Amino acid sequence: MVDFLQNHTDGDRPPACPPLDPITPSDVLSLVDTRGGRYVAVLFESHSSYVGREVILDLLPYENIVVKRVLNAEKGFLEKLGVSSLPSCYLIYPNGTRGLINVGKPLRSFFSSYLKSLPDVRKKLLSLPEKPNKEENPEVVVWREFDRSKLYTADLESGLHHLLRVELASHKSLAGAELRTLKDFVAVLARLFPGRAPVRKLLETLQEWLASLPLDRIPYNAVLDLVNNKMRISGIFLTNHVTWVGCQGSRPELRGYTCSLWQLFHTLTVEAGARPEALGGTGLEDDPQAVLQTVRRYVRTFFGCKACSEHFEAVAKESVGAVKTTDRAILWLWETHNLVNSRLAGHLSEDPKFPKVPWPTPDLCPACHEEIKGVHSWNEGQVLLFLKQHYGGDNLVDTYAADLGDTSEGGGPHQGGEQEKGLASPGKPQRDQRAKSLRPPSVLPPRPRLSDGSQLGLDGRLRSASGAEGRREAEMAVPFLGMGFSGLDMSLCVVLYVASSLFLMVMYFFFRVRSKRWKVRHHRPSV
Repeated sequence: MVDFLQNHTDGDRPPACPPLDPITPSDVLSLVDTRGGRYVAVLFESHSSYVGREVILDLLPYENIVVKRVLNAEKGFLEKLGVSSLPSCYLIYPNGTRGLINVGKPLRSFFSSYLKSLPDVRKKLLSLPEKPNKEENPEVVVWREFDRSKLYTADLESGLHHLLRVELASHKSLAGAELRTLKDFVAVLARLFPGRAPVRKLLETLQEWLASLPLDRIPYNAVLDLVNNKMRISGIFLTNHVTWVGCQGSRPELRGYTCSLWQLFHTLTVEAGARPEALGGTGLEDDPQAVLQTVRRYVRTFFGCKACSEHFEAVAKESVGAVKTTDRAILWLWETHNLVNSRLAGHLSEDPKFPKVPWPTPDLCPACHEEIKGVHSWNEGQVLLFLKQHYGGDNLVDTYAADLGDTSEGGGPHQGGEQEKGLASPGKPQRDQRAKSLRPPSVLPPRPRLSDGSQLGLDGRLRSASGAEGRREAEMAVPFLGMGFSGLDMSLCVVLYVASSLFLMVMYFFFRVRSKRWKVRHHRPSV
């Protein structure tokens, strides 16, 4: 195809075809001296190589970057630029800095993936939305430095907070299939969530409470009371702050919850494979599809974006039935995640700082990527090893996670005292101290204030965080008459009162009838 495009005459050349001919070394020098406000990648290669032309075509749909190729330049010129082997990529940044890039393997897929992941390099849109005026949008995102090879406790706990306190709040009550789905999902979380001890204990307490309920319908407020620890149970805690780290976006409405939800799902599939005995006694044991099917039902039943949940359901309906092992379950979710990313690349919901490219990228897992006759392919064995390592509990770090000992207004503060929104200069990423104290809060964590912000769907679409009805329902979960009793507590009291009254009435009539029989039996007629 490259030959076909290149052999066209100028008269009948496809209008969208970029120039594939090589440039001269003197043109490279002019590019180095010119600041064009965009990236310029120069591929140095031999006459027989197709890498440069393939990368040019790969980057054709992307903006803010231009790719050029140079053939067999003089040895002195190459040495001047530091090029020691072919093919190599020399990158000129928008600010004028330049240098060779190291991509692990000199292959087309490695060069293309690296260039697509550069900041501000994103797929071209048919029409770009107008940038909001800074005076109209004073919100500035706090930037937290992080390690892309790590998984962050703050992301998982913030996702759980949003899931339990915001997303479920759109349901006034839970019954039937909804209640069964919630019970199964919480059971999977309680057995497989690899986070900190107080959060795991809260999930276990919630699971035990749901499993012991004799009711076929429960109000959402009762779930919220337990999540907020209104019963003052020692040693349980879940932050009501949202602190995105690995899931942070360049703007408040980008990434965030949906990123953390994907991370949570991946973590659950990996933990299910590593600890198959963990689901024992839940009714989900000995089923390699257990986690996937539970996640599927949760997304279908509770996820706020209906279009996203319908798309996820369509993918699951088509292929999840072929999953026969826990390893295959891990890979199925990875394939589905990449499928969603591919479909949404270039969408308005895409964060320009975090473009949607096939994951893991070559810099994170070089062994995961291969080329067969110039075509990219995945080494699924290496991908599986990477996923197990990346989403395993040992890769989870507590940097930026909420302080478990702080129960002041609004929940535990962010590490370092940073505010959720404000200006912060990036610094060096902090290293995790896995052994930090897990002290449970000594007093009751306050109930959260639900914002009416927005969230992104699984497929990246923007949706409101919760409906007005859900927010009102969540706000109603306050102590009854100031006594610290929830609506469920009062309902149980009424049930016990009625049952006690009925029992006393039955006992009264029983002894009354028995007394009459005794009088008749022992009655002596007068003479």
